[in-house]
Amino acid sequence: MQLMFVLIVAGALAAAVASWRRSTDRGGRGAAGGFFGNRAPVEVEAGTLYVTGVSPRPEAPGEQYVTLSGSISGPSVVAHEVYGRFAWDTFQWPAIGDRIPVQYPSGKPDNWQLDHPGARPYFGSKRPKGQG
Repeated sequence: MQLMFVLIVAGALAAAVASWRRSTDRGGRGAAGGFFGNRAPVEVEAGTLYVTGVSPRPEAPGEQYVTLSGSISGPSVVAHEVYGRFAWDTFQWPAIGDRIPVQYPSGKPDNWQLDHPGARPYFGSKRPKGQG
């Protein structure tokens, strides 16, 4: 019985260590100068999203979901098609033809993020300090 308990605890400990190691390999604390990080920080490029599609603006005020589609252009990318869903303030609703600033890792435009005051990635996310 005691041997079974020791094996279970050892297995749980091994799983926890493996999980922690995987998280540091993907950009956790160890990715850029943390405990074991020897990799250079990821370079971020600034680009522009040209909006070609946007979901209709809801009647309700406040933050609502919006789905955007369009093409990103930047220093290393030309017209890369993307889409995403965001929580967006209805008083700053986007329109087709808008050019919205975005950021993405160098050479990886599929991992883009909006740089717009009316957008947040999803409901429940924290607002940046100084914005409420």
